[in-house]
Amino acid sequence: MNNLCIDIGYQSLNHVGEQLCGDHIDIVEADENSTVVVLADGLGSGVKASILSTLTSKIISTMMAAGLSIEDCVETIAATLPVCSVRQVAYSTFTIIHIINNEEADIIQYDNPQVIMLRNGENYDYPKTEMILGDKKIYRSRVQLQEDDIFVAMSDGCIHAGVGLTLNFGWERKEIIGFLETFAHVGFTAKTLATMLADECNKLYGFEPGDDTTVCAIRVRRREPMNMLFGPPSNPDDANRMMALFFAKQGKHIISGGTTSSIAAKYLGKPLRPSLNFFDPEIPPTAELEGVDLVTEGVITVNKVVSYAKDHLGENKNYEKWSVARDGASLISRMLFEEATDINFFVGRAVNPAHQNPDLPINFHIKMNLVEELSACLKKMGKRIKVIYF
Repeated sequence: MNNLCIDIGYQSLNHVGEQLCGDHIDIVEADENSTVVVLADGLGSGVKASILSTLTSKIISTMMAAGLSIEDCVETIAATLPVCSVRQVAYSTFTIIHIINNEEADIIQYDNPQVIMLRNGENYDYPKTEMILGDKKIYRSRVQLQEDDIFVAMSDGCIHAGVGLTLNFGWERKEIIGFLETFAHVGFTAKTLATMLADECNKLYGFEPGDDTTVCAIRVRRREPMNMLFGPPSNPDDANRMMALFFAKQGKHIISGGTTSSIAAKYLGKPLRPSLNFFDPEIPPTAELEGVDLVTEGVITVNKVVSYAKDHLGENKNYEKWSVARDGASLISRMLFEEATDINFFVGRAVNPAHQNPDLPINFHIKMNLVEELSACLKKMGKRIKVIYF
């Protein structure tokens, strides 16, 4: 088995005036190293389109993950979904990207804009085989994966962006490829790539999308372990064992919390050097400790990281801040959201006496909830998470 994994991110724009998006993305993990990603585009817009795309993506992703053939999937969709009374068509268009053992991509496309693949930062013209299922023309491709390969699937709202406004014929595929090639080499996360492309479509629409627009990006990358220590152990006698396990792990090391970093400094026999630089007045400053990649304050900083994580999974509006800022919360966010693929949390259950002041909005349960919320968000980002309590 190779040491590759995939990073998946997507972003949608609703048709102007609509509460629901007529596109839908569904992601199902067939096993630890195999994932099915489906982007479905329902006919029209609004509630009906949303129902059609949701049913299509759910049916396909579930059946594909269970090992059923594309023929079975298409037949099931045709038999399940209602026929549109206006267009006399039974189901939505779809794109399927099945990542197999993190070694191969099986790409199946029906009537959506063709998947763009970038390899070594440039457009890669992958082979396509035409299939006829019923009366539908479907394209199928199999591609052996390489590190840093990028796949971008989209609904036709992308290529229609700007029609009659800023562009005569919409945003053509070759122009979208050129846009992606300008920053493909930078190493942005899949979510950021999808957000940047969707934002550009929104601008071309004059911020009033004339069609539901969805972008799904998949980036192939090497696994990168990360370790985060948060809080001292409930039993002080466990401190050395906790530190030994934490520092024995491969990858970068983050420590959050004043007491925790002091224990780590004592264990390492190194001085803890607090920083006096307040890069953000809301976030306490960081510190330096030889042998540790990042040392930050605890609850306030991690709470900010959780808020960034929730936004990153949604509209991703705060990306422009945490992607460049130098405060502790931004630094942690970059390391966990962008760098890490496998994250080990070492969480101490000790009750901090300073947090028992009734005038402070911090208590033990809030601290534990932060760990649970952050873990849940990171799992949704596709990270492998392991939490060890002391």
